Parts: sequence; C-alpha cells; structure tokens
Amino acid sequence: MSVEVKICGITNRDDALCALDLGADYLGFVLYAKSPRAITAKSLSKLLDALNCKCKAIGVFVNECRAQVEKIAVDCGLHAVQIHGDELFSEFIHFPVPVWRAVKFVAGAWNPLPERWKAARYVVDSSVPGMYGGTGVAGNWKEAACFVNKHPSMLSGGLTPENVSEAIRIVRPTGVDTASGVELRPGKKDVGKLEIFLRKVKAEQL
Repeated sequence: MSVEVKICGITNRDDALCALDLGADYLGFVLYAKSPRAITAKSLSKLLDALNCKCKAIGVFVNECRAQVEKIAVDCGLHAVQIHGDELFSEFIHFPVPVWRAVKFVAGAWNPLPERWKAARYVVDSSVPGMYGGTGVAGNWKEAACFVNKHPSMLSGGLTPENVSEAIRIVRPTGVDTASGVELRPGKKDVGKLEIFLRKVKAEQL
C-alpha cells in the first residue's frame, strides 16, 4: 500500500495542476485569513472550476463556524474538511463530507484526544505555541508513530524532500501532508521540491 500525499497551502491553478500531475492524492486549501497561504472561498471555487479535472480538495479551517464550513464544503465540492483550531466535536457531528481533525502532542498528551474528537482521519501536526499550523517545524515522530498505530492519520509538520523518507519509515502513516516544505515562498510551490517530495514518498511502500 502506497503512502498518500496531500500538498497543502495551494493558492493558484499552476501549482494545483503541477501537484496533481506529479501524483498528489489530495490538494489542501487554507480558508483562514490569517495564514500566509490563505485563499478565499470565492477564489477557491474559481480555481477548482479552472482545473478541468477531478481532484480531492481538502479545505482547511481554523475556528470557523459550522454553517460557514458546510456552505464552503458544499459550494466548492470539497472531498473533506480539515478542522485545525479549537472547534468542538459536537459542532461537526453528521457533517455532509468527511471531517479530518488536526491533533498535536502537547505536554505529554494529544490535543484534542481522539476519543473525544472523532474524525474520519487525523492530521498529526507539530506543536508551536500561538500557531495553528504551517509552522515548518517537525513534530515528535516517536509519539506520532504510537498515535498512527491506532488511528488513520496524515503526518504533517516540517516535512521536506530531505526528511520525508525517514519520517515515513519511523511513523508509518496513512499519508503525509506538506506545505512550506515544498515552497519557493508562502503560497507558491517549488516545482523541483514537489517532484522530489512526491518521488520519495511514492518510493516508500507500507
């Protein structure tokens, strides 16, 4: 079974098509205005229409109300939504598309605990005080491996072409998720880094 890949923080059509051509399984779009990789719902809808091909688009949300998340998910035809803030599980019960939940290892425990925040998939991210994601910092892979052994998960946080092979061998996740690790600058991907990242991931078989 091959490791899945999500290329996140995409803001333009060229990067989206490049990622898909190179074999990305998911495209991530950050619908959070404070992110340097933010995209608006209107721009995302236009971008997806301009692709002229099917893709599994994941919308990333931070502390957005359910009604707005659901509207964007339906309007844009999202494959799943990724909840990355302090949202409550009760707000997203019976959601119309799969819900992914970001989790972080903080002070010796996972936050939120998967037993209290049930999701179709978890995104195991690194913990940096005051930041919700996109830190470019690698997390605790040893603890991540224990988590992934029990829950379907995407490994995130500081993954680059240089360290992704090692990360996969240690953690053995369902998939990997990168944004800053394959960029020229926030919101613009580096084709060379994308190519190497995808090639290295696809070479790892679980």
